[in-house]
Amino acid sequence: MEFAYSIILFFAAFIPGIFIIKLRKPLKFDLKYLLVFAGAFIFSITIVHLLPELFTASEHPQLIGLFVVVGFFMQVFLDFITTGVEHGHLHHHDHHHRGFSPIMLIIGLCIHAFMDGSILVHPGGVNEAGHSSTGLLIGIVLHKIPAAIALMSILNLNIKNRQILLTFLLIFSLASPIGLFFSEVLNQNNIIDKEGFLIVFAVVSGNFLHISTTIYFESSPDHTFHKKKIFISLIGALLAIAVEFLHH
Repeated sequence: MEFAYSIILFFAAFIPGIFIIKLRKPLKFDLKYLLVFAGAFIFSITIVHLLPELFTASEHPQLIGLFVVVGFFMQVFLDFITTGVEHGHLHHHDHHHRGFSPIMLIIGLCIHAFMDGSILVHPGGVNEAGHSSTGLLIGIVLHKIPAAIALMSILNLNIKNRQILLTFLLIFSLASPIGLFFSEVLNQNNIIDKEGFLIVFAVVSGNFLHISTTIYFESSPDHTFHKKKIFISLIGALLAIAVEFLHH
């Protein structure tokens, strides 16, 4: 199962990224509604899957809550490095200055992607609530597609060498599968106990809460009511709930 998940995670980032490299120009397609759908799905999967699983399995729920908060603010820090690329944001104009560092951008995104992959492993006792990883996988994939598009769109504007672009894309695409593999090695060799894994999951849950709410609220900067946005977000939330409860 982990191998299949790794392949899915890799191609979820690699295929959109290679499309942007081949395109060689800024993407004109509006990602807003894809981001709204993904944000609603990730938020809902965090609320109905990750958080209940964490608080049910842990012997120290208050500590788990603390690490959810840590994860939330950790993502705030990562946003300073990535300028919101993991949200699918195409801040083209922000990257045409001397301070822009593709290396720092990749490092920030890979840290987050690595942690995404790591939570797809469920050690004994962690999944006591009976949840499936399918919903989590879908949420990560939905999140990874616009992130890969935004990343390669930005790098396309700043790097003209295709070999370098491809190298950056490969590194980003491999980050989540490596996180999944690393987590599985720790699990199989009992290097980290159940509570240790729960802390990692709590941090990623905080990441997800920050990313999903940021996506949702930044999609309407004018704070007006958008019927299409509400409809798409409800579909995303209902799909996440359906995936979870259909596996029980």
